[in-house]
Formats: sequence, structure tokens, C-alpha cells
Amino acid sequence: MAIATMGVTVLDCPDPRALAAFYAAVLDWRVSDKDDNGGEWVELNGPHGRQLAFQRSEGYRPPEWPGTEHGQQLHLDLDVPADRMDEAERQVIALGAKLLEDDHGGTRDWRVFADPVGHPFCLCVR
Repeated sequence: MAIATMGVTVLDCPDPRALAAFYAAVLDWRVSDKDDNGGEWVELNGPHGRQLAFQRSEGYRPPEWPGTEHGQQLHLDLDVPADRMDEAERQVIALGAKLLEDDHGGTRDWRVFADPVGHPFCLCVR
């Protein structure tokens, strides 16, 4: 018997509403209409009960990619079809992401980005 079940994944950030809007656009998920905490915590709701949440952290310091001195803590792998990778890259950059590592001329099936506040995430060929 499991001790616990997986709940929501939470990213610390300086502005939860802004980062939630970024990921809502990337994933086509819905920002929760529940807001009884003054924007300190914002949730996204996706299919099959999936959730991603954002929590205000006044002392937020972005991870450094690929350095290990201040580890990345975690990153999200987001799947895209192989024939949509270039378009997906253009779209996330237009939303405020920054390319950190490309796919090395097609030798890897992922590209690494930073979201608008510096969390690394990957677009991966599914």
C-alpha cells in the first residue's frame, strides 16, 4: 500500500498569476477561478485531474542551467509531436521563454528552455 499519492506539482516564483498564465498558454490548461489567497497561490487545471500550481516566493532565485552550483531543483518535460517542435519553440519564445539548449542539430529529441522567471523546462519529442 502506498504511503501517499501524487498531488500537485508546485513551482516557486515571484508572480504566480503571471507564471500561471505562461504555462496555461503553453499547455492549453485552465487557470483555476479559485482565488482566496490574494494571488499567493495559483493553480492550473489540466486533463485527467492534472494540476500545476505556482506559489509566491519573495526571495525567489532562478535555477542556473546547466550549472550544479545552484541546482535546477526540478524541471518539466513537455511533450510535442516531432513535426511541431520548431513551431512549439517559436510559440514558447513568443510567450516569454528563453532557449537554453537546442537539440544539437537533431541529435537529441529535446530542447531546453527557461520560463519567464528562469525555471528550466524541456520540449520533448513524444
